[in-house]
Amino acid sequence: MVQSSILGFPRMGVNRDLKKATEAYWGGKLSQADLLAEAKRLRLEHWNIQKKAGVDVIPSNDFALYDQVLHQIQDFGAAPPRYTSHGLNPVDEYFAMGRGHQKDGVDVPSLEMVKWFDSNYHYVKPTLQDNQEFKLNANPKAVLEFLEAKEAGIATRPVLVGPVSFLHLGKADRGQTVVPIDLLDKLLPVYEELLTKLKAAGAETVQIDEPTLVYDLPAKTKAAFKPTYEKLAALGDKIPKIVFATYFGDIVHNIDALPKDVYAVHVDLVRNPEQLETVISALGPKTVLSAGVVDGRNIWKTNLKRAIETVETAVQKLGKDRVIVATSSSLLHTPHTLASEKKLDPEIADWFSFASEKAVEVAVIAKAVTEGPAAVREQLEANAKSIQARASSKRTNDPAVKDRQSKITPDMYNRKSEFPIRIAQQQKSLGLPLFPTTTIGSFPQTKEIRIQRNKFTKGEITAAEYEKFIEKEIQDVVKIQEELDLDVYVHGEPERNDMVQYFGERLDGYAFTTHAWVQSYGSRCVRPPIVVGDISRPAPMTVKESKYAVSISKKPMKGMLTGPITCLRWSFPRDDVHQSVQAEQLALALRDEVVDLESAGVFVIQVDEPALREGLPLRAGKDVSQASKRLRTESRRCWPTSSQSNSGLTLTAVSRPVNGPRPRLLSPTW
Repeated sequence: MVQSSILGFPRMGVNRDLKKATEAYWGGKLSQADLLAEAKRLRLEHWNIQKKAGVDVIPSNDFALYDQVLHQIQDFGAAPPRYTSHGLNPVDEYFAMGRGHQKDGVDVPSLEMVKWFDSNYHYVKPTLQDNQEFKLNANPKAVLEFLEAKEAGIATRPVLVGPVSFLHLGKADRGQTVVPIDLLDKLLPVYEELLTKLKAAGAETVQIDEPTLVYDLPAKTKAAFKPTYEKLAALGDKIPKIVFATYFGDIVHNIDALPKDVYAVHVDLVRNPEQLETVISALGPKTVLSAGVVDGRNIWKTNLKRAIETVETAVQKLGKDRVIVATSSSLLHTPHTLASEKKLDPEIADWFSFASEKAVEVAVIAKAVTEGPAAVREQLEANAKSIQARASSKRTNDPAVKDRQSKITPDMYNRKSEFPIRIAQQQKSLGLPLFPTTTIGSFPQTKEIRIQRNKFTKGEITAAEYEKFIEKEIQDVVKIQEELDLDVYVHGEPERNDMVQYFGERLDGYAFTTHAWVQSYGSRCVRPPIVVGDISRPAPMTVKESKYAVSISKKPMKGMLTGPITCLRWSFPRDDVHQSVQAEQLALALRDEVVDLESAGVFVIQVDEPALREGLPLRAGKDVSQASKRLRTESRRCWPTSSQSNSGLTLTAVSRPVNGPRPRLLSPTW
């Protein structure tokens, strides 16, 4: 039979329970025992959700109080000495590495935290010493949580970050020169010991994540995969069978590094379905394929018919006993459950599938391939109806947007004058010094701002009252800048709740949820907007506040816009059209906003693109070469990437002709 599996499940709980518990613990309002009890409750709840959904292979050790890589840092004895030398209890030492610790005479900053590949999740970077030694914790978390599930009557597959990826994603500590991959021979015995303990605890299989195989790797790192897994395979029945998991990209360019002595290989067939044939050809004679056909990174219902066809292609070549149906990646990147969305438009809600619903989809696909489509006829018919409804919906398709997009001409990507001419006009009009002073844009969102916004949202104050409050906040911000004698002012953005949500709420084509939270890092959760259809701007979005700010300012006032790449990357994008199409539509909407801002007397405009880097491909090659060329040749227009190729659609080219002031666009990145 074809089994179903999930690579990982969200940790926060249906009501962000883990966030509340950890923050209460940090604030001294919850004991450590109660924190750990709440974590245990959540793990059991999540295992039971997957069991009830019919998932055959349920993950354990995918849970983390802060970050899964951080747990392995601690369990492998890889915490830098500055954290281990204070006698902190293990939980506080763990949190100290994740978020710093300033208490009882201890003052240490956190370890570096960076994006997990091109997702919006952040992991804590392993930070290693020249004299680094590794030692397995006497009670490894992976073993404890496997036994916890076993006691509850749930058989699980423990999840580990693999040794090559653990080191490749790490770095030398400050003042150290160690090359992380050179520590592999020291680290591997710890994995051998841990895997032996898992086998002794009863684990039959273990998922070892090696997502770095999707990167362009240094030769030494790439060459490490085969000998590493040959050594582990040599342990035979002393360790669980290994599921070698990759995701977020294809592995075709590294196919010669794929180990053949593992039980199964997992690949992401949502992002890169074209790699299926190559991967199947590279498998060992008995190796199982874990086919990632349910999207772990987005919120759309899976097209079950298409997913079943993909799995059946694999089954035809390998047989049912050598194929597992799986999510493309961990479901960590998706919200907990659609059932919490009581206020969502039913038409749109019918198109979505969150983590709990995706667990059901995985099981349905596996059953359809094992027993035939008739066994899940009702589910398939309902799914097909939803897919068709979305494709034909007016919410999805806006003829006016498509028509405008079809009329884009090459001239719309070019400024009408060269930089020397523009800068001369800007200097003449704005009178700025060579190095003008300004701020990045937003001033602190005070408690009072949040209170008034909440009152306005609930209808407790009128629009006029709220507008008057916002104007007073703008006055205060302008006064501060006058006292500091800055050269270019900002209005402080007191009216904005979030740099992406604020714009999404004012654009057609976006939808918003009330409980679709996903973990960004630690206890930080975000609720990404969702691009549900063609995007357009029905009315000006920032002009009113900016125009008021101009009217009370002695210096040039700067307008602030979130760029198209960031609006897209920090949302759940559509999966039915290319992201370049969506980014281009966003750019057209922002283009109109630039025109209106300039008409309102705003001649300096800041376009924020903090997500620019994460929009680039994970590896070099044809796509990156083309993207780099565009970035060089079109930098004055905006900032396109390979997946959002023309998203910089002349946000600058639309501004006034040579004989008028020009907006100055800034693109801060972090």
